[in-house]
Amino acid sequence: MSDDRKVNKNSKNEQLNMYRVDDKDKKMTTNQGLKVSEDAFSLKAGERGPTLMEDFHFREKMTHFDHERIPERVVHARGYAAHGEFELYESMKKYTKAKFLQEPGSKTPVFVRFSTVAGSRGSGELARDVRGFATKFYTEEGNYDLVGNNMPVFFIQDAIKFPDLVHAVKPEPHNEIPQAATAHDTFWDFVANNQESAHMIMWAMSDRAIPRSFRMMEGFGVHTFRFVNEEGQAYFVKFHWKPTLGAHSVVWDEAQKINGKNPDFHRADLYESIDNGDFPEYELGVQIIDEADEFKFDFDILDPTKIWPEEEVPVKIIGKMTLNRNVDNVFAETEQVAFHPGSVVPGIDFSNDPLLQGRLFSYTDTQLFRLGGPNFHELPINRPVCPFHNNQRDGYGRQTINKGQVSYHNNSLAANTPETAKEDEGGYVHYQEKMEGRKVRARSNSFKDHFSQAVMFWNSMSDVEKEHIKDAFSFELGMVQSKSIQQQIVDMFANVDLELAKTIAGNIGVTEPQSGGSSITKSSPALSQENMTKKPNTRKVAVLIGDGFEEKEVKSVLDVLKSGGVQPEIISEKLGRLEGTDGLQLEVDHTFLTGESVLFDAVYAVGGANINDKFCEDAQYFINEAFAHFKPIGASQSGDKWVKNIIDKPGVITSNNTKSFASTFVEAIASHRYWSRQVS
Repeated sequence: MSDDRKVNKNSKNEQLNMYRVDDKDKKMTTNQGLKVSEDAFSLKAGERGPTLMEDFHFREKMTHFDHERIPERVVHARGYAAHGEFELYESMKKYTKAKFLQEPGSKTPVFVRFSTVAGSRGSGELARDVRGFATKFYTEEGNYDLVGNNMPVFFIQDAIKFPDLVHAVKPEPHNEIPQAATAHDTFWDFVANNQESAHMIMWAMSDRAIPRSFRMMEGFGVHTFRFVNEEGQAYFVKFHWKPTLGAHSVVWDEAQKINGKNPDFHRADLYESIDNGDFPEYELGVQIIDEADEFKFDFDILDPTKIWPEEEVPVKIIGKMTLNRNVDNVFAETEQVAFHPGSVVPGIDFSNDPLLQGRLFSYTDTQLFRLGGPNFHELPINRPVCPFHNNQRDGYGRQTINKGQVSYHNNSLAANTPETAKEDEGGYVHYQEKMEGRKVRARSNSFKDHFSQAVMFWNSMSDVEKEHIKDAFSFELGMVQSKSIQQQIVDMFANVDLELAKTIAGNIGVTEPQSGGSSITKSSPALSQENMTKKPNTRKVAVLIGDGFEEKEVKSVLDVLKSGGVQPEIISEKLGRLEGTDGLQLEVDHTFLTGESVLFDAVYAVGGANINDKFCEDAQYFINEAFAHFKPIGASQSGDKWVKNIIDKPGVITSNNTKSFASTFVEAIASHRYWSRQVS
């Protein structure tokens, strides 16, 4: 290498070194060099008051975070959506003046986007993760966005920590590994050092983090909001979406295999269900607390790491949402839709939940960057169905062509139009909550209980669900490289349950804690998925069948399955048509290569007179895997031989041991899983 090239190379290295920063043993500052005295609390008007706009440190930190990715969302990048309508069952006039919640039977168009949180847009959909559940109501008073998740709590209590959480959960920056996974050091280091996350971690390690489909998971508004009625009376409210099919999950081994077999599993399920006319349905429920009762509970109702147990604050079902139309263009609709918890209508207002307060800033800031400017509301998917008028002009993506010379308020040239609307004309007026307190960076002492509801969640789980949580912790922490972090987490969750912590410690090879546990016996049966609605509707059944099947019985069984709402799909060696003993023909939907057991909810093994050894081998593997995942299995004709070793196990139904084979099999499918196989 010549001396000139050496000089140029060294100069380049020196330039690069100028941007390499080692933060070790340094004091935190703003980007302007101002030393930061507190980084865990946003600036509020009193310990339980709203976040203040003057909090320049929060705004700088959140603005930087919101602009860290282009062009996809930083979080919730992997999403899919559908159109539908919301129909009101019962008037909420007593509690809120929101017009779309007044007249029973009234219908409001909606657009719903489901998503995973941590992964990039190209990641698999069966990662262990929180799922986004965001709903845009196109009301006559403007758009109302209920931006929630499939879990009712969150990892942190204050929005100023949100960038830290996401930095920790994302792939580690030095090697960009792992994608869409929490099983790594930085995430669990965050958990160990931010123990307010304990309750959320219990949810994330549960089966809720690997739902069977978007159609079979609950949705929650997470935060405490307010209803405000015509008289100006306010109520605290939380929102729930309850799927009519119940909330159900896959098992972890199954989830990992689905990600390999079909990483689009959830979006395909949603698309195909709507395309087939099996429209997903969710009932909207609300929990309501009188303002006078704000402090009557053993938890702070504004704390986003806490639920309001349904046994203490019942969920009132007030309407149903039906998703009945797929998007026409994923980019124009699913990717360009812009949700914002600050998009409200008269009658719906905010609480001082410090996580919600920060989101009210963050979402607008994110959309400005991600969608190119301030006119993202003009994109067709974001436009309200009611007219909108104001003095905003210009900017990237402007589509409205405003007439006239005036673009400011308080004017005489245009008779002061558009003019503001009074409250009785539908003008939005913020609830006039009385505020007292000093400007502080602090958190109310009532937010400091991090473990009682984590214990309640654990107490509420069935034995099977508890085993799954133990396995999830053991897998996740087994992928962590730091023994110190592993030990910290084990010691942390000894506060939830000592035996849980000891089991995890034994599985990952760290010291078992000798003390811990909790005296709390409180539980909430509503938290266990084992207590959810179980139906056979839209469950997919793989029918393993070959040429020469005895068609009378097969046709009868398939008819009963279909009449029960079950969706049978034919699987054989090759695509094409199969022929029965009397000439009945069945079209093959999948081969053994394209139709794996993990993609189905149950198996019906039939076989046929003309099947070969390869068919038998593939069918046996298919059934064994389905059995290992606790799924219902039905067998008749030559299919009986593939279940001879499991014939007496729960959920294995054969035509030889029941006169009503088909109906019994449908009942088995409705049961979803047969967990007793774990111990049988």
